[in-house]
Amino acid sequence: MKKVKLNNVVLGDGSPKIAVPIVATEQAAIIEQAKTVLAAQPDVVEWRIDFLAGVLDSEKLKTAALDLRQTLGETPLLTTFRTAKEGGNLAVDDETYFQIVRLVVENELTTAIDVELFHQKEGVMRIIKLAHDHGIKVIMSSHDFKQTPTDCEIYYRLHKMADLGADVAKIAVMPQNPADVLTLLAATHQAQEKLDLPLITMAMGNLGKVTRIAGEIFGSSLTFGTVGKASAPGQLSITDLKQVLNDLKL
Repeated sequence: MKKVKLNNVVLGDGSPKIAVPIVATEQAAIIEQAKTVLAAQPDVVEWRIDFLAGVLDSEKLKTAALDLRQTLGETPLLTTFRTAKEGGNLAVDDETYFQIVRLVVENELTTAIDVELFHQKEGVMRIIKLAHDHGIKVIMSSHDFKQTPTDCEIYYRLHKMADLGADVAKIAVMPQNPADVLTLLAATHQAQEKLDLPLITMAMGNLGKVTRIAGEIFGSSLTFGTVGKASAPGQLSITDLKQVLNDLKL
């Protein structure tokens, strides 16, 4: 599998790395949360800009991003605008979504950018090229907060992300029963064997907690932990994650 470097952190090598989300709404609170998160020593910090009050104000977004980058130092930053249709905090149309993501990329405000798969294809492809032109890695994502697609559909989405040129392919699903958890894990294992890029996969909620710690076995390269408020159901604390991932290390 091809490995992807985010500063000094390598995805696709060894145990899953741990990302911790920042979901504060105001710049001062974002920086305070970042300092608290850094004290827990995550591998990656994810900034959920869909929670930022006034995120559609380009100057406010840039100012907050520059302040956060300075606070994080060499810790890699994954910047994510999660749309409401994929479980995020704000509903926007494709044009607005691409405008926000493009601003982050063009001003090189992040180490990696989350790009949702299910937007207008040409716009997605332009964002990927733009990100690569600016030296920014693309983590392409798909989220289903209602159900778990079939293993074929999960694999199809991950394969499509690879075909579009993503550096990392991510999918999160909501299991309704233990069989759904097995579906996600089986599809992850299949994709790991066939696709040449790191994967991030998880089943959400309590049923899916096992998928957040089993990445080294089944092929997921990054898991999401919490320091304070979670950004998705089923996330474990970074302290617990570190202990369990170490216990499960191959």
